[in-house]
Amino acid sequence: MPEPVVRNRHGVPVYQFIALSGTGKTTFLEKLVAELKDRGLHVGVYKHDGHDFEIDRPGKDSWRMTQAGADVTLLSSASKAVIMENRPVPPEELADRTDNVDILLVEGYKAGPWRKIAMRREASGKDWAVPPEECLAVITDGPSPDGVPRFGFSDIAAVADFLQADMNGH
Repeated sequence: MPEPVVRNRHGVPVYQFIALSGTGKTTFLEKLVAELKDRGLHVGVYKHDGHDFEIDRPGKDSWRMTQAGADVTLLSSASKAVIMENRPVPPEELADRTDNVDILLVEGYKAGPWRKIAMRREASGKDWAVPPEECLAVITDGPSPDGVPRFGFSDIAAVADFLQADMNGH
């Protein structure tokens, strides 16, 4: 019997897309998000960054509040909002905060507890970032292990179908 869908505390199904740098995760997910949106789904994306990124711009009011020592800085406008945690927050906790979406796609956090979809380009010569046998599916232009559903990098609609079926327990 297949493992159940892993959902966050709000019931949102969470799927990880894992690959080594340069494989095309962002490009693939960009197309997948558009496909899922075209199907009427509300989509969340959690991009894990292994570096110390900056979201704010020096000199702006929110940056000044962060520099003054704010642990959390919130910024909103009529069209968007952001909550900047100026402290470490475990990825699982961030995913658990996500609600009001139909699916959450995680890019690049291979240690997470969610169902994984591994990606690999044959020409890169690089190995899989996680063992493909432990994954829900793989996206590759090369071979995949027996019994693991395989998709190509252009199979956007098929991956969307697969995710929707999995979300619905099929």
